[in-house]
Amino acid sequence: QVQLVESGGGSVQAGGSLRLSCTASRSTISFDEIGWYRQGPGKQREQRELVATISSDGSINYGDSLEGRFTISRDNAKNTVYLQMSSLKPEDTAVYYCNAVLINHKGWERYRNDYWGQGTQVTVSS
Repeated sequence: QVQLVESGGGSVQAGGSLRLSCTASRSTISFDEIGWYRQGPGKQREQRELVATISSDGSINYGDSLEGRFTISRDNAKNTVYLQMSSLKPEDTAVYYCNAVLINHKGWERYRNDYWGQGTQVTVSS
């Protein structure tokens, strides 16, 4: 059973910084991908948007226009992935979810399994 526990959310003024942490119940490099998505106010689960992910080979992917303000990193010894957010804007206000992906292969077929944390609220005021 995969468990993901987020922490570090809170309220901050525009221009401020926050660091989110996601601690997994197993090594972060055991996942095909691990990272962060966010769900803005009034948005549905299906509308969660990519913030940043890091693959097992270390490759990193950022959501549109977030690279440069957001930085994803991981500490393998602590089974933890971090999201450093700076120059925060009110439009960054959302619930931030940690996501981990395991991909199973059966013959030619590929099955993706997504695991989610409970989410942590980030509120940026102007």
